Amino acid sequence: MSNLTIPCAACGTLNRIRRALLNPEQADRIHCGKCKAEVIAAKPVTGTDANFSREVEQYALPVLVDFWAPWCGPCRMVAPILDELALELRGQIKIVKVNVDENPVLANRFAIRSIPTMKLFRGAIELDTIAGALPKPALKARLLDLIRS
Repeated sequence: MSNLTIPCAACGTLNRIRRALLNPEQADRIHCGKCKAEVIAAKPVTGTDANFSREVEQYALPVLVDFWAPWCGPCRMVAPILDELALELRGQIKIVKVNVDENPVLANRFAIRSIPTMKLFRGAIELDTIAGALPKPALKARLLDLIRS
């Protein structure tokens, strides 16, 4: 059975986890060997210019990055949907939120021209871009199709 190395959401310590445990039903049972916190976050994680590589490009699971801003109405509509999906798809995908006003390097790097824009990554490879706000069923279906392929 294969293992993945996943950093703890609380302290960043690398934890070796059996791939079979990475599912929404068991993800809350995986605790850090160092700090004893849950390894896999049940909510979106904040991404920054400084931590993007660690939180997204070096992460073992697929990562959905939401490029947003606090003044954006559609972004505020998508936020609770992403909170729900982070919990429902826990262990299958990680959700990272990047405020484009506070992280202009990432906004420029990924040519973010309108928000919300979401990009799905597997490692450093960008798999898909979702422009605009989608209803939860459509977004969840699209994510599940991509992470299963």
